[in-house]
Amino acid sequence: MSDSLGEGKLAVMSSPEGPAAGGDGAGPAPSPARRSKGPDWRKRLEIVLLAGPAILMFVTFVMFPVVLAAYYGFFKWKGFGPPTDFVGLQNYVTIFQDATFQDALRHNAVIVVLSLALQGPAAVLLALLLNQKMRGRSLVRVLIFVPYVVSEVIVGTGWSLMLQTNGAINDLLTKAGLPGWTVDWLSDPQVAIWSLMLIITWKYIGFAVILFLAGLQSIPTELFEAAAIDGATYWQTQRRITLPLLGPTIRIWAFLSMIGALQLFDLVYIIWGQYVAATAGTSTMATYMVVNGRNAANYGFGNAVAVVLFLISLVIALTYQRYVLSRDTEGALTEGKK
Repeated sequence: MSDSLGEGKLAVMSSPEGPAAGGDGAGPAPSPARRSKGPDWRKRLEIVLLAGPAILMFVTFVMFPVVLAAYYGFFKWKGFGPPTDFVGLQNYVTIFQDATFQDALRHNAVIVVLSLALQGPAAVLLALLLNQKMRGRSLVRVLIFVPYVVSEVIVGTGWSLMLQTNGAINDLLTKAGLPGWTVDWLSDPQVAIWSLMLIITWKYIGFAVILFLAGLQSIPTELFEAAAIDGATYWQTQRRITLPLLGPTIRIWAFLSMIGALQLFDLVYIIWGQYVAATAGTSTMATYMVVNGRNAANYGFGNAVAVVLFLISLVIALTYQRYVLSRDTEGALTEGKK
């Protein structure tokens, strides 16, 4: 009899309608009411509180000055009082027709290319060397990075004194029995650009080395162990494993190097001054802006040059991000993918 009762209970429990289907049983449990899909004000408030100050600072100190500079660029303005002498696009026409600006633009392009060609390979080799276990590695890392944190004023003043015709470099060459190697390092157009690249490389290569060392630390050691087991040589391992995995770091450094080279001003202005830079072949768009804008009391023209420099940097940055950095950011974006 107990077996029949058990089978009856099992049949009731396994019934699709269950005991609630009977007339005397309780009705089905009410489903919880669905919340209306309205705006999540708490999340929006968090976004405003966290991102609001940064957005306010960006608009105040970046976007507003750019818009104001674009406005002043349409005037012939001396820098005091409201601008009233409207000239339209004449400042921009003058910029692109000026041979001095074209030379400065060409110098910037040369500096961009040489910075990537000189600093990149040298920094990678130094990073690979300093990534090995050796005595005095920490000291060498500090010595390489020290020039990057030294002020541009100190760097420019020191190098300008050493590179003069009667400076320490020519004096050292003369005492070393190489008087034929003494040249005018700062005024000769054939040599001055290489002097500038020497100074830039000496100062900024430490930043690239630190970036590459950080990228090397993120590469799993298991990959190198597996390559060694497979019989790969040291340089095969670097070419097949290290450089591909270091690619994102190299691309980020190249982007920062290009933007910095386009906006180079302080070292050139300190070493060559406002007049020698153009004749020595080291002028840049930034020095052109200061010489023909602020120093010439033509602030409207200077603002127009600043807008041109901003647009050139923006176009290069967006193009680089679209065609080079997109491969690195693609894996980080999860929303919107199908």
